[in-house]
Amino acid sequence: MSSPQQQENTSPDSKEEESRHLLTAPLPQSTSPLINGDADDDEEEFAYGSGEKIHVVEFDSVPIDGVDYSTVPPFSWKKLWQFTGPGFLMSIAFLDPGNLEGDLQAGAIAGYSLLWLLLWATVMGLMIQLLSARIGVATGRHLAELCREEYPRWAGLLLWFMAEVALIGADIQEVIGSAIAIKILSRGVLPLWAGVLITASDCFLLLVLENYGIRKLEAVFAVLISTMALSFAWMFGDAKPNGKELLAGLLIPKLSSRTVRQAVGVVGCVIMPHNVFLHSALVQSREIDLKKKGQVQEALNYYSIESSFALLISFMINLFVTTVFAKGFYGSEQAGSLGLVNAGQFLQDKYGGGLFPILYIWGIGLLAAGQSSTITGTYAGQFIMGGFLDLRLKKWLRALITRSCAIVPTIIVALIFNRSESSLDVLNEWLNVLQSIQIPFALIPLLTLVSKEDIMGTFKIGPTLERVAWTIAVLVMVINGYLLLDFFVSEVNGPLFAFLVCAGTAGYIAFILYLISHGGGNVANWFNLLRTKGYSYAGQ
Repeated sequence: MSSPQQQENTSPDSKEEESRHLLTAPLPQSTSPLINGDADDDEEEFAYGSGEKIHVVEFDSVPIDGVDYSTVPPFSWKKLWQFTGPGFLMSIAFLDPGNLEGDLQAGAIAGYSLLWLLLWATVMGLMIQLLSARIGVATGRHLAELCREEYPRWAGLLLWFMAEVALIGADIQEVIGSAIAIKILSRGVLPLWAGVLITASDCFLLLVLENYGIRKLEAVFAVLISTMALSFAWMFGDAKPNGKELLAGLLIPKLSSRTVRQAVGVVGCVIMPHNVFLHSALVQSREIDLKKKGQVQEALNYYSIESSFALLISFMINLFVTTVFAKGFYGSEQAGSLGLVNAGQFLQDKYGGGLFPILYIWGIGLLAAGQSSTITGTYAGQFIMGGFLDLRLKKWLRALITRSCAIVPTIIVALIFNRSESSLDVLNEWLNVLQSIQIPFALIPLLTLVSKEDIMGTFKIGPTLERVAWTIAVLVMVINGYLLLDFFVSEVNGPLFAFLVCAGTAGYIAFILYLISHGGGNVANWFNLLRTKGYSYAGQ
């Protein structure tokens, strides 16, 4: 054993070699300057532990003198395959039962005329999701964690509450959609509440899959998305939509006064609050050295490609559903009464049995959509709860808590609203409103944080991209605001309820303005300048 004196006399060459090794070693996430706490903190606080991340080829190559790690290496199909996965899990939110109901109603009421809007809404959703991936890759932290660190505690807790409410609302729609599919496939033997209980078991499926690694989980989702694609493509083939009308609907923008509500629904379904939080965490499943700018940029490039491809597939699936119902029910008496509950039977009556009854094809596609979206909802709930509250719980316990928070109200809803189809339609409208209210509390933190240099460093978005992103965000919020206004005008009755709605709206707007002014970037500076001028003018 060497003495302290001998250790101090270690040769300069060995010290230099040790220093060089430390400088070139990958940066553990626990040493990130954005993390508050000791290096000894439990690894469970991160989205993925070091042992859970997928190893990327060539990322562990021995550092070589003279190599510029700020440059992006050449494109590699092998690396693209290794980065493929998070975008497909993210794309599930574009295919959940709520979206499918919006698709079928848009097709039945508006025909092919809103296909162009579906296309551009998907493009807008892609841009928001790429910003979510950007903040996760560049910082090594997901959006919920960053919100906890960047906002005061009261604001962070309020954002967490809003995210949880949005997640529960989305989960109710997804679980009910799965339960409807189970009822269809069981020929009515299993009631809605039984389907809810069966769907609740996906939490345990998630826990089992997580034990086998993120790649196995991604493979299961690939199977579910393929099932949806095949089911709805089969329906598309049976329906034989008009090719010319389909192409005209995609290329020629049309919007009439009687299809405004469906148009709002198409755009409103694109941005799911929990999905914005989810994608920023999913991209951390790959091992990336944050010190090497070229490696970070390379990861962003690959994630952009795979997310774009994933949303292209989701767009095609939504297109299939919309066109099938446009061909079969546009201009018919049933158009205004179509929903998830009766859509399968209407399809069966319209297109008949055939080799494989279209009712069951619809049921299989709907079941795949519901099951996949409930699993991703549980996954998102883990990150949202752990990130905002800084919980050190094991992932299985977090998943169980998240699932319980959503499944208990869902069972109650299933028992209450199982009496009629119209009651489920009313429930769906209320849930859409609930999620629309939450959208600013995911978009505003994302856009303010991704434009702050002290968080993003050189990867913060530029002024042009910031303006485009805020334009999209404002457009989505205004469209959802129209939906809210239209809904409350028709539903609010009585002076007490009207007073509560007005008071809640005032607080809601005040919190949105606070989030905008608190964040950095050009938009926050512009807003604060306007506010200062307003105070000066009022003082005069």
